[in-house]
Amino acid sequence: MKRRLAFLVCALALVAGCKSAPTEQRTTHGPSAEELFFLQSFITNKREPSFDERRHWESQLDWRISQYLNQHPEDANSLDVSTFKFYRRASVGQSKEQVMILLGAPLAVTSDGGEIEKLAHRYAPLIKGNATEAWAYPVGWTIYFAGTRVMDITQYLEK
Repeated sequence: MKRRLAFLVCALALVAGCKSAPTEQRTTHGPSAEELFFLQSFITNKREPSFDERRHWESQLDWRISQYLNQHPEDANSLDVSTFKFYRRASVGQSKEQVMILLGAPLAVTSDGGEIEKLAHRYAPLIKGNATEAWAYPVGWTIYFAGTRVMDITQYLEK
């Protein structure tokens, strides 16, 4: 609970526009479904989700994950299945469908090389030419795909 509250406080501080050096990172693990759910609830309702709202969301997410794993045994038997099933966090190697199940629809989607390069900021030399599509999510997260699989994840926040 304290971790969620700390996340919300940080997110609100970012939304408020604190001026300092931007946060920029390249990582193999991106945002979790829970973080984005709490952020969306706070933005929409100005509060954390209630116990019932959280339970409903968790049961729906569990159901979608189970359905996906039943239909994709190759992913159900992968070494990284725990990141998807238990940690519920976007990560390198996941499919577009897995990311959509965990994080929902992105704020923006692009397959334009120039736009992908802009989203990648200082990591552009490592990402451009390899990524075929980029999905932008709240709090500066961008997920890059090579074909149907996640190939890289960055976060860039101007403060």
